[in-house]
Amino acid sequence: MKQIELERTYLAKYIPEGISECESKEVFDLYIPASVVHPVLRLRKSGDKFEITKKQPIYETDSSEQTEDTILLSDLEFEALSKVEGKKVRKIRYMYPHEGRIAEIDVFQDELEGLVVVDFEFETSEEKDSFQMPDFCLADVTQEEFTAGGMLCGKSYANIENSLSRFGYHKPIRII
Repeated sequence: MKQIELERTYLAKYIPEGISECESKEVFDLYIPASVVHPVLRLRKSGDKFEITKKQPIYETDSSEQTEDTILLSDLEFEALSKVEGKKVRKIRYMYPHEGRIAEIDVFQDELEGLVVVDFEFETSEEKDSFQMPDFCLADVTQEEFTAGGMLCGKSYANIENSLSRFGYHKPIRII
């Protein structure tokens, strides 16, 4: 299924109150091939849903609008494909309601522990372009390549700490 994704990505300033009561799920991503610096092919287990997705920017200079080709997989298909060598990332995704929208708050695990990223998706470019950053967000990093899933996979927090420091990012004090 091919679709256009309109999205803005932010670094979290803090984790908002009430997040522990929100719907959440563990997300495991395997980006392939491992030999590519920024792979665009992603194998994902999100809760009990399995898929493979190819996600690429429509325009070279704007990462907020991407084409997304997704194929749903069975658990057996996912299991077989997950044996391929790739770069991994794991996070807990919270669906946090904010002013009539859902903020997808990703709390990264394992080697990226301490990184918290917030995504908002939109129906139109106008909505995306007029959206005001919430107070629990620190900086808009939509156009920053280092925050793309294909660039974060296989890295540690120490690998991206210098890039994060450019925005004054500090690990959120209240960890869930």
